[in-house]
Amino acid sequence: MKQVEVTILGQSYILSCPEGGEALLQAAVAQVDSEMSAIRDAGKVKARERMAVLAALNLAYQLAERPALRTGKSGAPKGEASTDVQIDTLIARIDGALGNDGRLL
Repeated sequence: MKQVEVTILGQSYILSCPEGGEALLQAAVAQVDSEMSAIRDAGKVKARERMAVLAALNLAYQLAERPALRTGKSGAPKGEASTDVQIDTLIARIDGALGNDGRLL
């Protein structure tokens, strides 16, 4: 695992990243930063932890909306377990990055 320094909402974080996954991590960081900035700029939420939760929910919702993930040929949910694992992994990574700021969930 490689250590990568990223900045989200003006706060620096050191995150672990698999070798070769830096570009994907940077893209994810850019999405989270953009989502949190939009929430902050709306002016209704001040706490960084609440912004992170709302951003995570917005991104998870956007992921769930993707037609390719919604149903497979049989009509059954496709990628549901994979998506759940990805969301759990994302929440764990955010919790780790927040450190002393507290847990998201």
